[in-house]
Amino acid sequence: MPIFIYNSLSRKKEELIPLKPKEIKMYVCGPTVYDEPHIGHARSAYIFDVIRRYLMYREYKVKFVRNVTDVDDKIIDKAQNEFKGEDLNTAVKKVSAKYLDLYHEDMKNLGILDPDIEPKATGYVSKENPLMQKFIEQLISNGCAYVSDGDVYFDIKKAKGYGKLSNQAIEKMESGVRIALGEKKRDPLDFALWKSAKVGEPAWDSPWGKGRPGWHIECSVMSSDILGDEFDIHGGGIDLIFPHHENEIAQAEGAGNRFARYWIHHGLLTINGQKMSKSLGNFITVKDCLDKHSADALKLFFLSTQYSHPVDFTEEKMQEFDKARGKFKGLNDRFDNIDLSLEKNCIHSDEAVDTLKNEFENAMDDNFNTSQALAVLFKIASITDGYFTEYKKNIAKIIYAKSVFETLTSLFGLTLIGHSFKLEFNETVEIEDKIELRNESRKKGDFETSDKVRKELESKGIILEDTKDGTIWRRKL
Repeated sequence: MPIFIYNSLSRKKEELIPLKPKEIKMYVCGPTVYDEPHIGHARSAYIFDVIRRYLMYREYKVKFVRNVTDVDDKIIDKAQNEFKGEDLNTAVKKVSAKYLDLYHEDMKNLGILDPDIEPKATGYVSKENPLMQKFIEQLISNGCAYVSDGDVYFDIKKAKGYGKLSNQAIEKMESGVRIALGEKKRDPLDFALWKSAKVGEPAWDSPWGKGRPGWHIECSVMSSDILGDEFDIHGGGIDLIFPHHENEIAQAEGAGNRFARYWIHHGLLTINGQKMSKSLGNFITVKDCLDKHSADALKLFFLSTQYSHPVDFTEEKMQEFDKARGKFKGLNDRFDNIDLSLEKNCIHSDEAVDTLKNEFENAMDDNFNTSQALAVLFKIASITDGYFTEYKKNIAKIIYAKSVFETLTSLFGLTLIGHSFKLEFNETVEIEDKIELRNESRKKGDFETSDKVRKELESKGIILEDTKDGTIWRRKL
């Protein structure tokens, strides 16, 4: 079955047809490392982690690139405030290294896979590898850029179809835009490719004098160098469509590249209906969130909303997903206590589970619809819980459901670890026998015996839950 994705460039859903069969080259805008990662960064990284995992599940060979912006006005400002009195070049390196380490730590704690390649902007302006300077020279040679007193600007009038990604006309963009004080560009929409050096700031050699690259040129150069003049997918947040991604396209095409074929943009995250801001006191770092909630719960929260839509974070919602995670964890605990030695005698399919597995894949094939796919996972969990009500009879179905459930939850990076416990097979059978005794007692109206059984199991950390499909058990969380 084909995979369909919403392409921000065409503004419609399209079949994903890679340049090379079963190979995907994918570039995602990564962090600007000047502060602690917040849960908005976590959502962005997680969305593309899930997309990558699913493409790999569908047997695509994925080359995944996520860049790091390690020189920027915000990084310089942070360095001046955090390392006052130190050499600014050294301070900038300290800031970028510190916050990149924190980003990596948070990604690890979230269980997000490392990119195949993680290029840094400063690695492309050095004397040994001045690819940004060479790219800008090509734009000047092609008549798409001009030098102005040590700065280099992209000439927006030379960009064919400028505004096609953000769906804006140049005339509309120009209204209200003014040239800022100190800028020496011809048109208000022209943007900087190279910024001449300011005293003390990090700077590199170039044909136009010492300076540093503009933000937009970084991604055009790094993506094309690693993935080629044309590649399959470019991703990022919806807030990057304009001007960042629009300018990336203008630069790449100005240099003669075809650039990205599909553009994927995710919606933004708010906190209790408001934009996240330190001034509002609603800035939630990844670390602070994981101190209160499991990584799985945060992931379930993200999965519950289709990636392209905005999502609103509240503590009430997180408490709901903590409970939802508990349901999956309870099933996982029961899986841990089945006798896998019976697997050789088991079936390797189950019609009900296979039907739901197909539903899961159909949801993900339709623009990575994780909210529908997550609903399917809950259905699989519910059916499997029903199988456990007759454990001995359904052991083959349970073992098959286990393999499917583990495969699909791994696509979402759900670990369901923590508070695991292991029982011997005879202990599991004993629990099922006691549940059967309790059920028989209840039928006879012998509630004293049924209550005694429940309390006995509870003292051993086993919680019984009566469902419409029968009584199931789980480890006390």
